[in-house]
Amino acid sequence: MMPSVSPPPPTPRPPTPRLLLLVLSLYLGAGLPMGVVAELIPVWLHQQGSSLQTIGLASLISLPWSLKALWAPLVDRTGHARRWAFAALFGVASATILVPHLGLSPALWLVLLGLTTASATYDLAVDGWAASTVPREHQGRVNGLRVAAYRAAMIAAGGGAVALGGLLPWTQVFAIVGVLALLLLIPLPFAPAAPRSQEPPAGGWLAALVDWFRGQGILNSLGVIVFILLFKLGDASLGPMVKPFWLERGFSVEELGLVSITLGTALTMLGALVGGELTSRMGLFRSLWVLGGVQALSNLGYLGAAVWTSRPAVWAASMTESFTGGLGTASFLAVLMALTGGAQATTRFALLTALMGLTRTLSGAVSGYGASAMGFPGWFAFSFLLALPAFAFLPAIRRRLG
Repeated sequence: MMPSVSPPPPTPRPPTPRLLLLVLSLYLGAGLPMGVVAELIPVWLHQQGSSLQTIGLASLISLPWSLKALWAPLVDRTGHARRWAFAALFGVASATILVPHLGLSPALWLVLLGLTTASATYDLAVDGWAASTVPREHQGRVNGLRVAAYRAAMIAAGGGAVALGGLLPWTQVFAIVGVLALLLLIPLPFAPAAPRSQEPPAGGWLAALVDWFRGQGILNSLGVIVFILLFKLGDASLGPMVKPFWLERGFSVEELGLVSITLGTALTMLGALVGGELTSRMGLFRSLWVLGGVQALSNLGYLGAAVWTSRPAVWAASMTESFTGGLGTASFLAVLMALTGGAQATTRFALLTALMGLTRTLSGAVSGYGASAMGFPGWFAFSFLLALPAFAFLPAIRRRLG
């Protein structure tokens, strides 16, 4: 008698165009304020006669993005994600339109702080919505599109708006960006409501969060946390030294802007889309091995460019690093989304992305000291080694995902 053979698992259906369009519009709304704050505001401040010290201190208005986990439980426990997102994006649009009318008055800084706080709240709402509503089999593609949309909005509200500043009055430039934000409100009412528990968690909100953290046991949960801290460590250590490397090797600012920044951003977007598709095809766990490995190996491209510096070598290293960074980010965000679904999705996702941001901040802070001590070749080689320990903690991710 022939043994029975189990039929292969059904191929998951692709995400619907409606879902993809919603994700596109939601994350355009997330990237737009970052472009305003990171690119447009510093240029505008300089044009208004602000000192370099003032422009540097203006970076403090970005703090709400780092601290948003503090009010994530409020977004989780009150209202609905769509309402929070609508109100927050409306606040972003209003503040953006108002900025150039305030000049350098004290009120300007309150409005800018309100803009970034509203943007951070919007991020919480849409991240929680996505983690709660997107099926696991679609999370790879969705996160690829998410990264691409975020970057595209940053370019439009940053570089695009700065370019317009040479043609139009600043009041009109900020108004155009604000109107774009208002247009992104239109799809929000059509987003399906995120599932919400009608009953408070047994034992209370904090107890439920602790139970989720413990998951498969405290040791496994610690393994998950260490993995999140380490997965982008190699990328985060390399990134801050890329621009100084280009300039110290004699490349022009124009070439840096064209290849490393403009073309690099486009390649990161492409890498995110490809990485999202591959993640959906390979599955979350396998994609971390494969795409994470490719992401780590790309650091060796900069090592080669630092040892044998030539225009083709540096260009190739830059383009490879940008593309593979998008690959790794898509799979990583898909895993974070899978880890954080449920009644407390907003708070959980905020906590895990805060860990990811901590790695970026700390590694960036010491990268200059490392490159100074080791030289660019030594630091780029070391950044590759820093990417490897994360793979030792992948079994914890596998157990957690089930």
